[in-house]
Amino acid sequence: MFARMLQGQVLQAMKDTPVVFVAGSRQTGKSTLVQAVQASLPDSDYRTMDDLNTLASARRDPMGFVEALPSRAFLDEVQRAPEVFLPIKAAVDRDRRPGRFVLTGSANVLALPRVSDSLAGRMEILTLWPLAQAEIEGTSPGFIDACFSGQAGSLRGPGRSRTTLVQRVLAGGYPEALARATGQARARWFDGYLTTLVQRDVRDLAQIEGVIQLPALLATLAARAGSPLNFADLGRNLAMNQMTVKRYIALFEALFLVVTLPPWSDNLGKRLAKTAKIYFNDAGLLAHLLGVDGDGLAHQSVSKGALVENFAVMELMKLAANSQARPSLFHFRTSSGQEVDVVMETRRRDLVGVEIKSAATVADADFRGLHHFAAIAGKRLRAGVVLYAGRETLPFGDRMWAVPLEALWAENR
Repeated sequence: MFARMLQGQVLQAMKDTPVVFVAGSRQTGKSTLVQAVQASLPDSDYRTMDDLNTLASARRDPMGFVEALPSRAFLDEVQRAPEVFLPIKAAVDRDRRPGRFVLTGSANVLALPRVSDSLAGRMEILTLWPLAQAEIEGTSPGFIDACFSGQAGSLRGPGRSRTTLVQRVLAGGYPEALARATGQARARWFDGYLTTLVQRDVRDLAQIEGVIQLPALLATLAARAGSPLNFADLGRNLAMNQMTVKRYIALFEALFLVVTLPPWSDNLGKRLAKTAKIYFNDAGLLAHLLGVDGDGLAHQSVSKGALVENFAVMELMKLAANSQARPSLFHFRTSSGQEVDVVMETRRRDLVGVEIKSAATVADADFRGLHHFAAIAGKRLRAGVVLYAGRETLPFGDRMWAVPLEALWAENR
């Protein structure tokens, strides 16, 4: 069992809030995580809506089901029985003790109206992504906090890797996929995973007519990972209505299969008018959708660059939630084409810019977008970092650093 960074956050939330909702795509380890928490707590019970008898009881008599639970209950895959949300609200309103209910779900709670409406103000939401490389390695990286504290120059990679970067990207972070011994076995697992997601989770979340169109849309999105979303172009390519494309992508996002990175602007109002970029929740899954393996990547620099960017963006997203700074993530692009892959911004509006490279060398030109961004951010910029596949941390001017990608999972505290 991998130690998950989110476990401490779950325990802390249970001290403050009546309902804790652990969300994330299927097979990320939500059940394992909450069972580990539940096993350490007396007078608690674990139920899963994947059990047909439990599901039938919750749907048939939701009030009786909730009333029969002990004072502390863990309910897994609760989105399959939305009937229990109002009884949970009633139980919480009678007794506001923190940590009464820990729920998990494979759909974003904000996409479930009965949850968001009935449990507003009573619930803390935490997201469990596929395994971070730090969780796989058992390390405690301090990458994000070092960047925001002006210590990016102190970051180091381990100087060695048990696996190459390409192997890490292709393996991804789904625990079950990582357990497969070969690339072919992993590919079979991803095939089954996607089939289950489309045929079961999509139907659970929304009754839609075009399930047959979803695999084609996923494949098209995979080919555009790391690019700005263009709904009109996607609709034309797939012979689909633009609004249908938007609806389906929102559905994938609600199931935590894809992630959209909003644009950064110093004018908060303008952010909503610009185009988001799309990424997949797991680089291994993205590689599977693209049909690439280690041999193929050696000759496909475009695919390798997109996969490494997706890999690094998701690593940053996982680390951000567990950092002291807890920044939000954006991307930056000007009308003249100047770009920064990731902009991290704290509530205090401190900023860190991150460029991502799959190459093992770095040059002044790789900092062009970061220098443009620094001119806009001014003193708020704490660091500009180019993550690359090399081994050394190198200075490239005022607050600018080239840092090994391995620093995302190296012990840097």
